[in-house]
Amino acid sequence: MKIAIIVREETMMRCSGGGCLNAFFQRIDSFARYAGQNDLELVAFTHNGGDMEKKIATLLKKGVEVVHLSSCIRKKDPNYELIARKLAEYFSVVGYTHGEEHGDTGQTIIFDKVEK
Repeated sequence: MKIAIIVREETMMRCSGGGCLNAFFQRIDSFARYAGQNDLELVAFTHNGGDMEKKIATLLKKGVEVVHLSSCIRKKDPNYELIARKLAEYFSVVGYTHGEEHGDTGQTIIFDKVEK
């Protein structure tokens, strides 16, 4: 299964991505759902700035099935739900990467891909 992680652009100015990557490689927090799956592949690690339509097209070409939105998007981006809904048109979406599933800013969004 091919996975992408999308982080908050402003946070990337000062963040190394270590929390997201550690959770992925250790299969903890939002990635615990994949424990025991040997075919898991992280094929993209990008931010939510720029041309999202072009990014979506690239992720589709790479065969991404699930997009994880970083915990910083959940916590700090007022467009969190809008981003998740847009991505769910093409991918399943898990609305956090590391930390508790339900953050202090509200419910975590988890969407299956919207079937058209």
